[in-house]
Amino acid sequence: MTAARPRPAFYALRQGGWRDYVTLLHPPYTLWHLSYVAVGAALVPRMDWALLGWTTLAFALAMGLGAHALDELRGRPLQTCIPQRVLVGLAVVSISAASAIGIAVAISRTLWLLVFVAVGAFLVVAYNLELFEGRFHGGLWFPAAWGAFPVLTAYFASARTLDGAAVAAAGYAFAASWAQRKLSTPVRLVRRRVVAVEGTAQLDDGTALELDGDALASAPEASLKALAAASVLIAAALLLFRAG
Repeated sequence: MTAARPRPAFYALRQGGWRDYVTLLHPPYTLWHLSYVAVGAALVPRMDWALLGWTTLAFALAMGLGAHALDELRGRPLQTCIPQRVLVGLAVVSISAASAIGIAVAISRTLWLLVFVAVGAFLVVAYNLELFEGRFHGGLWFPAAWGAFPVLTAYFASARTLDGAAVAAAGYAFAASWAQRKLSTPVRLVRRRVVAVEGTAQLDDGTALELDGDALASAPEASLKALAAASVLIAAALLLFRAG
Protein backbone atom coordinates (compact mmCIF):
# COMPACT_ATOMS: atom_id res chain seq x y z
CA MET A 1 0.00 0.00 0.00
CA THR A 2 1.39 3.41 -0.94
CA ALA A 3 1.37 5.93 1.88
CA ALA A 4 0.95 9.65 1.31
CA ARG A 5 3.94 11.64 2.53
CA PRO A 6 3.00 13.10 5.92
CA ARG A 7 4.31 16.21 7.62
CA PRO A 8 7.95 15.83 8.78
CA ALA A 9 6.77 16.04 12.43
CA PHE A 10 3.38 15.98 14.11
CA TYR A 11 3.91 19.58 15.25
CA ALA A 12 5.11 20.84 11.84
CA LEU A 13 2.91 23.56 10.37
CA ARG A 14 2.18 24.13 6.71
CA GLN A 15 5.37 25.07 4.90
CA GLY A 16 6.25 28.74 4.36
CA GLY A 17 6.50 32.12 6.09
CA TRP A 18 6.27 32.50 9.85
CA ARG A 19 5.05 28.92 10.15
CA ASP A 20 8.52 27.65 9.30
CA TYR A 21 9.98 29.46 12.31
CA VAL A 22 7.39 27.96 14.64
CA THR A 23 8.12 24.50 13.25
CA LEU A 24 11.86 25.12 13.64
CA LEU A 25 11.42 25.51 17.39
CA HIS A 26 10.06 21.95 17.79
CA PRO A 27 7.63 23.39 20.41
CA PRO A 28 6.62 20.17 22.25
CA TYR A 29 10.18 18.88 22.45
CA THR A 30 11.66 22.26 23.40
CA LEU A 31 9.17 22.61 26.25
CA TRP A 32 9.95 19.03 27.25
CA HIS A 33 13.67 19.70 27.57
CA LEU A 34 13.19 23.10 29.21
CA SER A 35 11.15 21.28 31.84
CA TYR A 36 14.40 19.61 32.92
CA VAL A 37 15.83 23.04 33.71
CA ALA A 38 12.86 23.73 35.96
CA VAL A 39 13.24 20.36 37.68
CA GLY A 40 16.90 21.01 38.43
CA ALA A 41 16.26 24.50 39.76
CA ALA A 42 13.27 23.46 41.86
CA LEU A 43 15.21 20.80 43.79
CA VAL A 44 17.76 23.14 45.36
CA PRO A 45 17.29 24.05 49.05
CA ARG A 46 16.82 27.74 48.23
CA MET A 47 14.78 28.56 45.13
CA ASP A 48 16.12 31.44 43.01
CA TRP A 49 13.38 32.47 40.59
CA ALA A 50 15.41 35.13 38.79
CA LEU A 51 18.22 32.66 38.19
CA LEU A 52 15.71 30.11 36.90
CA GLY A 53 14.52 32.71 34.41
CA TRP A 54 18.01 33.38 33.08
CA THR A 55 18.91 29.69 32.97
CA THR A 56 15.70 28.85 31.12
CA LEU A 57 16.33 31.67 28.64
CA ALA A 58 19.87 30.42 27.99
CA PHE A 59 18.70 26.88 27.32
CA ALA A 60 15.79 28.11 25.20
CA LEU A 61 18.22 30.03 23.02
CA ALA A 62 20.82 27.26 22.78
CA MET A 63 18.60 24.16 22.56
CA GLY A 64 15.31 25.54 21.34
CA LEU A 65 16.67 27.86 18.64
CA GLY A 66 20.38 27.40 18.04
CA ALA A 67 20.48 23.60 18.04
CA HIS A 68 17.44 23.30 15.82
CA ALA A 69 18.76 25.88 13.36
CA LEU A 70 21.98 23.88 13.05
CA ASP A 71 19.98 20.68 12.65
CA GLU A 72 17.90 22.19 9.86
CA LEU A 73 21.09 23.16 8.05
CA ARG A 74 21.90 19.46 7.70
CA GLY A 75 19.52 18.14 5.07
CA ARG A 76 16.39 20.16 5.96
CA PRO A 77 14.71 17.44 8.06
CA LEU A 78 11.78 19.76 8.80
CA GLN A 79 11.49 20.83 5.15
CA THR A 80 11.39 24.55 5.98
CA CYS A 81 12.06 27.31 3.46
CA ILE A 82 14.17 29.38 5.85
CA PRO A 83 17.23 30.66 3.94
CA GLN A 84 20.54 29.08 4.87
CA ARG A 85 22.07 32.42 5.85
CA VAL A 86 19.17 33.03 8.24
CA LEU A 87 19.63 29.63 9.84
CA VAL A 88 23.34 30.32 10.29
CA GLY A 89 22.58 33.72 11.77
CA LEU A 90 19.99 32.32 14.17
CA ALA A 91 22.41 29.64 15.33
CA VAL A 92 25.34 32.02 15.86
CA VAL A 93 23.33 34.71 17.63
CA SER A 94 21.31 32.37 19.84
CA ILE A 95 24.22 30.18 20.94
CA SER A 96 26.41 33.23 21.54
CA ALA A 97 23.66 34.90 23.58
CA ALA A 98 23.14 31.72 25.61
CA SER A 99 26.87 31.51 26.30
CA ALA A 100 26.97 35.18 27.31
CA ILE A 101 24.15 34.61 29.79
CA GLY A 102 26.01 31.61 31.19
CA ILE A 103 29.24 33.58 31.56
CA ALA A 104 27.44 36.45 33.29
CA VAL A 105 25.77 34.06 35.74
CA ALA A 106 29.10 32.31 36.35
CA ILE A 107 30.79 35.60 37.22
CA SER A 108 28.03 36.45 39.69
CA ARG A 109 27.67 32.95 41.18
CA THR A 110 30.69 30.66 40.74
CA LEU A 111 33.33 30.42 38.05
CA TRP A 112 32.95 26.64 38.09
CA LEU A 113 29.78 27.23 36.11
CA LEU A 114 32.00 28.16 33.16
CA VAL A 115 32.71 24.44 32.77
CA PHE A 116 28.99 23.86 32.14
CA VAL A 117 28.87 26.78 29.70
CA ALA A 118 31.81 25.42 27.71
CA VAL A 119 30.45 21.87 27.67
CA GLY A 120 26.98 23.06 26.65
CA ALA A 121 28.28 25.23 23.80
CA PHE A 122 30.44 22.36 22.56
CA LEU A 123 27.64 19.79 22.71
CA VAL A 124 25.06 21.90 20.92
CA VAL A 125 27.43 22.46 17.98
CA ALA A 126 29.12 19.06 17.89
CA TYR A 127 25.87 17.12 18.25
CA ASN A 128 23.77 18.95 15.68
CA LEU A 129 26.52 19.37 13.06
CA GLU A 130 27.69 15.79 13.70
CA LEU A 131 31.30 16.93 14.07
CA PHE A 132 34.17 14.49 14.62
CA GLU A 133 32.49 11.94 12.35
CA GLY A 134 29.35 12.00 14.47
CA ARG A 135 31.04 10.72 17.64
CA PHE A 136 28.95 13.06 19.77
CA HIS A 137 25.67 12.49 17.95
CA GLY A 138 24.39 8.96 18.44
CA GLY A 139 24.15 6.47 21.26
CA LEU A 140 23.80 7.92 24.73
CA TRP A 141 24.80 11.45 23.79
CA PHE A 142 21.23 12.62 23.22
CA PRO A 143 19.89 11.65 26.69
CA ALA A 144 23.09 12.90 28.30
CA ALA A 145 23.19 16.26 26.50
CA TRP A 146 19.48 16.99 26.14
CA GLY A 147 18.27 15.29 29.33
CA ALA A 148 20.76 15.02 32.18
CA PHE A 149 22.82 18.10 31.32
CA PRO A 150 20.03 20.71 31.71
CA VAL A 151 19.10 19.28 35.12
CA LEU A 152 22.67 19.29 36.40
CA THR A 153 23.39 22.77 35.03
CA ALA A 154 20.27 24.34 36.55
CA TYR A 155 20.91 22.65 39.90
CA PHE A 156 24.57 23.63 40.02
CA ALA A 157 23.83 27.23 39.02
CA SER A 158 21.60 27.59 42.08
CA ALA A 159 23.26 25.29 44.64
CA ARG A 160 26.88 25.70 43.45
CA THR A 161 27.33 21.99 44.08
CA LEU A 162 25.86 18.66 43.04
CA ASP A 163 24.37 16.06 45.38
CA GLY A 164 22.28 12.92 45.35
CA ALA A 165 19.07 14.78 44.48
CA ALA A 166 20.72 16.33 41.43
CA VAL A 167 22.08 12.98 40.27
CA ALA A 168 18.72 11.25 40.75
CA ALA A 169 16.91 14.00 38.82
CA ALA A 170 19.52 13.82 36.07
CA GLY A 171 18.89 10.08 35.93
CA TYR A 172 15.18 10.72 35.47
CA ALA A 173 15.85 13.18 32.64
CA PHE A 174 18.37 10.81 31.04
CA ALA A 175 15.89 7.92 31.07
CA ALA A 176 13.03 10.05 29.74
CA SER A 177 15.20 11.44 26.95
CA TRP A 178 16.46 7.95 26.11
CA ALA A 179 12.83 6.85 25.74
CA GLN A 180 12.16 9.90 23.59
CA ARG A 181 15.01 8.98 21.29
CA LYS A 182 13.90 5.35 20.99
CA LEU A 183 10.32 6.36 20.21
CA SER A 184 11.10 9.25 17.87
CA THR A 185 13.56 7.36 15.67
CA PRO A 186 10.95 5.11 13.96
CA VAL A 187 8.50 8.02 13.79
CA ARG A 188 11.03 10.19 11.97
CA LEU A 189 11.80 7.33 9.61
CA VAL A 190 8.14 6.91 8.65
CA ARG A 191 7.39 10.61 8.37
CA ARG A 192 10.51 11.69 6.53
CA ARG A 193 11.79 8.76 4.49
CA VAL A 194 9.20 6.01 3.97
CA VAL A 195 7.28 6.40 0.72
CA ALA A 196 5.40 3.08 0.68
CA VAL A 197 4.28 0.47 3.19
CA GLU A 198 2.94 -2.95 2.20
CA GLY A 199 1.79 -5.89 4.28
CA THR A 200 -0.66 -7.17 6.85
CA ALA A 201 -0.52 -8.51 10.39
CA GLN A 202 -2.37 -11.80 10.79
CA LEU A 203 -4.03 -12.29 14.19
CA ASP A 204 -4.71 -15.67 15.83
CA ASP A 205 -8.44 -15.28 15.24
CA GLY A 206 -7.91 -14.94 11.50
CA THR A 207 -8.29 -11.16 11.39
CA ALA A 208 -5.88 -9.37 9.08
CA LEU A 209 -4.73 -5.90 10.02
CA GLU A 210 -3.43 -3.82 7.15
CA LEU A 211 -0.10 -2.17 7.83
CA ASP A 212 0.48 1.40 6.74
CA GLY A 213 2.44 4.43 7.82
CA ASP A 214 -0.11 5.39 10.47
CA ALA A 215 0.02 1.91 11.98
CA LEU A 216 3.80 2.12 12.29
CA ALA A 217 3.97 5.64 13.72
CA SER A 218 0.75 6.19 15.70
CA ALA A 219 1.67 4.30 18.89
CA PRO A 220 5.18 5.72 19.41
CA GLU A 221 3.97 9.18 18.44
CA ALA A 222 1.12 9.04 20.97
CA SER A 223 3.66 7.96 23.60
CA LEU A 224 5.89 10.90 22.70
CA LYS A 225 3.02 13.35 23.12
CA ALA A 226 2.12 11.84 26.49
CA LEU A 227 5.71 11.88 27.73
CA ALA A 228 6.17 15.49 26.65
CA ALA A 229 3.03 16.52 28.51
CA ALA A 230 3.99 14.48 31.58
CA SER A 231 7.46 16.04 31.76
CA VAL A 232 6.09 19.57 31.53
CA LEU A 233 3.45 18.80 34.16
CA ILE A 234 6.04 17.37 36.56
CA ALA A 235 8.10 20.54 36.22
CA ALA A 236 5.00 22.71 36.69
CA ALA A 237 4.05 20.78 39.82
CA LEU A 238 7.50 21.28 41.32
CA LEU A 239 7.47 25.00 40.56
CA LEU A 240 3.99 25.45 42.01
CA PHE A 241 5.08 23.57 45.11
CA ARG A 242 8.10 25.85 45.55
CA ALA A 243 5.96 28.94 44.94
CA GLY A 244 3.44 27.92 47.60
